[in-house]
Amino acid sequence: MRILDRLDFDSVLRLYRRDHPVDREHEDNSNSDGDAHLLTAEGMFGSWGRVLLDRTEVLDTVLPWHLGEGGELELVPTAGMTVGEAAARLRRIGAGYARLNPSCGRKLSRQAEAPFSPVFLSIPAIDSTDYQGLRQPDGLTHLDGLHRMIAWELYGRLGPGVQVEAYVAGLPVVAGGAPAPSTVRYRARAGGGRPGPGTAGRAARA
Repeated sequence: MRILDRLDFDSVLRLYRRDHPVDREHEDNSNSDGDAHLLTAEGMFGSWGRVLLDRTEVLDTVLPWHLGEGGELELVPTAGMTVGEAAARLRRIGAGYARLNPSCGRKLSRQAEAPFSPVFLSIPAIDSTDYQGLRQPDGLTHLDGLHRMIAWELYGRLGPGVQVEAYVAGLPVVAGGAPAPSTVRYRARAGGGRPGPGTAGRAARA
């Protein structure tokens, strides 16, 4: 993870609502969920930053319970899954998933060619209903962008050198309130304490 800059929450929320309006008129609009998750993350953590993630970090991001937009087949169980695990599950299920979960399927297919856009994450997971059973609550965790991250992996868009822009709540600071080093890595792990920083890779931008 490369930290590009720090932002106040008003700026983050304004950016989110510009690109993901709650009142957008289409049948698959679930932006109110993402809006609520951002507000919860601000209340719990604050400390927002704009970062770049490489493919490994995107695939290691933890997703909360997801029923598939009201469909018939659960995509992510209450224990959670990483983006990589969810993408692998969809490959195993195949075309039948979109038939059973048409809204979720539409959201995934849109990202085959849609421009990259920032995702919204937190470190660690927020305290909210869909997140309470997570077996990996301490690493990078979804706030908004589940379908985009899964689809980018499914459609082979996370190639060499590609990095994804993200807004992350809960970025650490060092003693005295200074920002943490500009390059850190967080990886999902089951249980235990909050993961620490390490080295990260290149900083190409998607």
